[in-house]
Amino acid sequence: MTAEKKDTEGQMPHSGDVDAALEYLDHETMTAMTEIDEKKLVRKIDWWIVPLMWACYNLQYLDKTLINYANVMGLQEDTSITGDQFSQLALVFYVSYLAFEFPTGYLMQRLPTAKYLGANVTLWGLMVALTSAAHNWAALVSLRVLLGCFESAVAPALILITSMWYRKSEQPARVAFWYVGTGTGTIIGALTSFGFQHYLGDQFTSWQIMFLLFGLITIAVGILVMVFMPDSPMSSKLSREEKIWAIERVRENQTGIENKHFKPYQVLECFLDPQTWLLCLITIASSVPNGAVSSYQATIIKGFGYTSKETALLSIPSGVVACFSVITSGVVATKYNTRGPVAIVIILIGGILGGSLLAFSPSNNKGALLTGNYLTNIIGSSLPLLYSYAAANYAGHTKKVTMNAALLMSFCLGNIIGPLTFRDADKPNYLPAKIAIVATSAAAVALTAVLMAYYSWENKRRDKLHVGHKENSEFMDLTDKENKEFRYRW
Repeated sequence: MTAEKKDTEGQMPHSGDVDAALEYLDHETMTAMTEIDEKKLVRKIDWWIVPLMWACYNLQYLDKTLINYANVMGLQEDTSITGDQFSQLALVFYVSYLAFEFPTGYLMQRLPTAKYLGANVTLWGLMVALTSAAHNWAALVSLRVLLGCFESAVAPALILITSMWYRKSEQPARVAFWYVGTGTGTIIGALTSFGFQHYLGDQFTSWQIMFLLFGLITIAVGILVMVFMPDSPMSSKLSREEKIWAIERVRENQTGIENKHFKPYQVLECFLDPQTWLLCLITIASSVPNGAVSSYQATIIKGFGYTSKETALLSIPSGVVACFSVITSGVVATKYNTRGPVAIVIILIGGILGGSLLAFSPSNNKGALLTGNYLTNIIGSSLPLLYSYAAANYAGHTKKVTMNAALLMSFCLGNIIGPLTFRDADKPNYLPAKIAIVATSAAAVALTAVLMAYYSWENKRRDKLHVGHKENSEFMDLTDKENKEFRYRW
């Protein structure tokens, strides 16, 4: 074995190799935790960190899609950019988001997780506020690039934080509770866009005020995260007894809590793992329609023949549908402790049914077109289930942060491809883009079925090995491949 890997034959590894939770437990004694104690603790953790995680993800989605609402509020005319240049604003955001995933993953492991997240939230809030002063293509594209760099930290950080605090069975619901920010962000953005379109001042345009307002709100939330979000259970403001309970609760996950020692062999293992490539392909396939919908929702609805104000109001049900589907899928996945079957149902309804209505309904049937548009918003609720897969099925801290980066890079690729399917030449129906929604959704369903089959096969193979339990193996920073006691959730 290399010096970096831990000794799985019984000797205690060096302190840099084990999880920080085990080092903490070595100096503490544990008192028994009753069921009442656990419920009280989980409720305390929920109220402490979930609202902040929701606020971050809500603003992350809202801030990056403000450009969508600004487009129907006169952004193109006011900044003298073309339709193709507007499409490139969505593209450059995801390109920089993608490019910064591995650097941000490394920094996230080396630095205090919550402080790093809060700093990035504050900085992207500044970029949003500065967009209100952008008057040309160069300024807009520069700010979108920087926005992508800073927003790249949010989802990996929230996945990591969720895995620190919650059991595998609890994770789908908690991921859903913060990921529902995509739906609430859509509702808030649509209502704000509608309200600001009634502003008729001369000094500032309505979209400029909108960017400034949400930029300042985001900066405030970033500061709150740095002050109140704990970096880990060990460094939190819980009592000594509650810290031990919080750590012991997640022992059964066998994924550890925190290790600041970067281990290159775990990076290599991540990319040699079949589940990595399957999860990445599913994420790309499901993110193509998600990227198209999030970037062009207002444009699609306006293309049905509605005014800008009507478009803003008609975007609200999209957020309601997204909220309902995210929460419902998260609760169902938690109740039945399964992810794949729920994801398949989501993609079938949102991608294939919704995409088909959008693509093949007659142009004069606005009811069917709007229904298809709203149903496509369900697709996004498959992503928190994929996040939950990454949180539950990857062990070893370096491997976890590497997978989170790879997953978000896949998300970026899908969101880069999605907007590119909307070409000016296909206006106003954008039929090729709508057909792409159906095709990529079908691919995502097939790949999810393959992933579930792989997990089932691997668990059965491990069951036949009859491996005995090694004390504290849960907190020795073993990867899921090294720890033969590990079982995958599908």
